[in-house]
Amino acid sequence: MKLHIDIIDAFTQTLFGGNQAAVVVYDSWLEVDLMQQIATENNLAETAFVVEHAIGEYSIRWFSPMTEIAFCGHATLAAAYVLFSKHTHLTSLNIYADAVGKMRINRLDNNAIEMQFPNQKPWQVDAAPEALIKGLSIKPHKILQNTQAYFAIYKCERDVHNVVMDRDKIIKLAPLDVVVSAPANDFDFVSRYFWPANGGDEDAVTGSIHTGLAPFWAEHLGKNELFAHQASKRGGDIRCSVSADYVTITGFAVRYLSGQIHLPC
Repeated sequence: MKLHIDIIDAFTQTLFGGNQAAVVVYDSWLEVDLMQQIATENNLAETAFVVEHAIGEYSIRWFSPMTEIAFCGHATLAAAYVLFSKHTHLTSLNIYADAVGKMRINRLDNNAIEMQFPNQKPWQVDAAPEALIKGLSIKPHKILQNTQAYFAIYKCERDVHNVVMDRDKIIKLAPLDVVVSAPANDFDFVSRYFWPANGGDEDAVTGSIHTGLAPFWAEHLGKNELFAHQASKRGGDIRCSVSADYVTITGFAVRYLSGQIHLPC
């Protein structure tokens, strides 16, 4: 049995930037154990498995090397890039995921990909977990939380670049991850994302967490159109548009690899 696989760099226009995701499109779901084995073998932040119901209508599931993930933005961007490349006449897609619902995906005239996700604005945390406070080398100004992660908010962009995670402490916050963020000089805000409980020490570019970051910074900065940067080693740029119910996230992607997975019959 052979499966086609693409590896895409998401949230970048430059090869070897952004965040890598593998994409496997098939006509039905593979066994969960097999999808996890493929994702573990790929050893990328995520592998997206896509089932095509009809041209323009799809379902998606995401797996890190460790576990299935409820929601992944950069792998959705990677999957959309593959699908638009396959169906060059399409300018919009509907992609469904159990934890997110139906996502409307558009290809813009400049080949950027625009994704409409649910607004997942975080809420204030009254008492931050000790593992979070002791797990970050620089004390945050404010702590918030949504269903995905704790949000450690800093006043200074420099703190986001310099903060060091204590892996043994941050992993105790599972199933939640940790995002650190601050306003920035060249962007509206910057962030970094630590996720040792679900995938790895630091994610390169995390689309899903911007559905929480963008609403927070939109309110804080008094603007609904935001330009963000995830300050990982690879780095990535994300445009965000915030409404009451949705966060629209826009980014570019480039193809790194196309090939085949050879499975036993």
